[in-house]
Amino acid sequence: MKYPRIFHTIAISIFAIGLSNIAYSQPKVPQWLLQAAAQQTPPYEIRNIPAVLLYKEESVNVASDGTVVRTTREAVRILEREGRDEAIARVVYQTDSDRVRSLEGWLIKRGGAPKAYGRKEIVDVALADNDLYNEARCSYISARLDADVGDVFGFESVLEEKTIFSQFHYGFQNDIPVLYSRFLLNMPAGWRAESVTFNAPKVEPAVNGSSYSWEMRDLKPIRPEPRSPRWSSLAPRLAVSMFPDQNASTRLKTFSNWNDVARWMASIEDPQMTTSPALVAKAKELTADAKTEFEKIRAISRFAQGIQYISIQIGTGRGGGYVPRPAAEVFSRSYGDCKDKANLMRAMLSVIGIESYLVSITADDPGYVRAEWASPHQFNHCIIAVKIGPDTRVDSVVTHPTLGRLLIFDPTDAFTPIGDLPEDQQGSLALIDHKDTQDLLKMPVMPADSNMLDRKIDVMLMPDGSINGTVRESTLGQAARQERARLRGLSIADYNRVIDRWISRGATGAKTTNIVPTDKHDEGKFDLRVEFTANSYAQLMQQRLMVFKPAIVGRLDRLSFADGPRLNPYRIDASSFRETVRIRLPDGFEIDEMPDPSSYETEFGKFDMTFKVEGRELVLVRSLDLNRAIVAPEKYDSVKNFFGRLHAAEQSPVVLIRN
Repeated sequence: MKYPRIFHTIAISIFAIGLSNIAYSQPKVPQWLLQAAAQQTPPYEIRNIPAVLLYKEESVNVASDGTVVRTTREAVRILEREGRDEAIARVVYQTDSDRVRSLEGWLIKRGGAPKAYGRKEIVDVALADNDLYNEARCSYISARLDADVGDVFGFESVLEEKTIFSQFHYGFQNDIPVLYSRFLLNMPAGWRAESVTFNAPKVEPAVNGSSYSWEMRDLKPIRPEPRSPRWSSLAPRLAVSMFPDQNASTRLKTFSNWNDVARWMASIEDPQMTTSPALVAKAKELTADAKTEFEKIRAISRFAQGIQYISIQIGTGRGGGYVPRPAAEVFSRSYGDCKDKANLMRAMLSVIGIESYLVSITADDPGYVRAEWASPHQFNHCIIAVKIGPDTRVDSVVTHPTLGRLLIFDPTDAFTPIGDLPEDQQGSLALIDHKDTQDLLKMPVMPADSNMLDRKIDVMLMPDGSINGTVRESTLGQAARQERARLRGLSIADYNRVIDRWISRGATGAKTTNIVPTDKHDEGKFDLRVEFTANSYAQLMQQRLMVFKPAIVGRLDRLSFADGPRLNPYRIDASSFRETVRIRLPDGFEIDEMPDPSSYETEFGKFDMTFKVEGRELVLVRSLDLNRAIVAPEKYDSVKNFFGRLHAAEQSPVVLIRN
């Protein structure tokens, strides 16, 4: 195998001479790793980079019957102590279809003899901890405890795969910088490949017959920043599809367009929509009192959400990872993974005459799936689309070109009720798994007023500056989901501590006396009532003036900002906030100074705050509407300025004077 040009033009240095001597000692370090380690690390503008990937290569050799042999090589230099976590070699495999031929690692010390890692150091573990059974496993070697700053760790793995899939995905980079990264594909004569590059200009392959090579150099680090898109939507990656010679006899499944993917998905999913007498009886029982189409769907959706999430993954190399278990089996055992839960809901809906379809989607990153590459490998999650009539009106609806109005729902998310959709799936591209589907469909984006926080605060301000009051919050949509998840995920004591800290951030020294959360799941709402007191909230000056901040508490979930120039886009979720604060003024005091009204508006948001006096009450009304947006780095200052002005307005004081 020829090495990249960069390795043949490295200048000889004292370090390189030392490495050449190491090559003749024991243990023997492979030449490709020595050449990689001889490279100098360039300076980077970003500080505290933990490590740099000197060399990254994945070489895939495909036999005529479709057997794949994948060789991976990586070399990483540790730059900071935290970078020792990068000194790991791992290979993921499927026990039913793959075989790890070899896994070896080497640590080249900055000073001292190198160390080799082989069979004795290999640890083999399950890939997923929350699966009841999963044929995906990971073999790894860790040199973390041996590595130090300046050391170079490298590894080589060889994996044999017997799979039905004809597509590959290669990440040129994760988040650390990379000097050289390459993907090689060697196929039988007459075969061809097509590729798509994501998050970077298209990388054209070097082609020699049926051998293809894609490479990138000098990739800068991707710095983690608050509210940035996930690195998978920022780091350059490659998607490759193989197409065998038309006369070749192979088990590989090829996909030319999204209809090919949708038809295949439907063909393996539809037969699993089975029923049983018990399942039929339960579906009818759940919907017996439902009067509308939506009420029927909601009753079954709650049941599907209640099925325990446990995954069984078998036959994944043969496509088993995409096949749900029979719905009747999931019902009888009361557990399943995402596709099992969606398929069970589909079967139960069919009992009452409502048609639905499974939906392939990616959770956690709404920007991950791209239309340019027709592949089931772009998805990691399964939800459901329910065909509805014109009388069912909710926000989580899309219109399919041939299937009509579809209500999108995720039965796996226990905190998001029917009619809403998890934030990380909104706006993403997904596939309706039906034979008539031709293209991806954009998932619905909830309007800002469906993600609402409405707060009312009533406060009594005493002559000594202390206050006692009540906060009443009603949240809707994903705002309610956050509260619901917080309540269910914490003990009562821990939940109360979270609320205590939130109240005391606004009113220093505040003590809560009563906390009453109320989860209205079916309505998509969550209510919270908090009673509190705070000594010395208002500042007394010379026993004549009293100064206090009328915006008593802030939002529980706050946006984060960092200093310095922004490198990545800034993500803003759609939401609405409304607050009315009524402060009963103490006897003997009148308002001397009151803040002016504030109003700020940008392309991504609008803020208003007003004050008025009603009798002996000061009334503050503030609102904030945010549009869903991905703000480019060059506009980051406008985001900071908007929220900076908002924060300054909320800190504006009121001054009272004694009569």
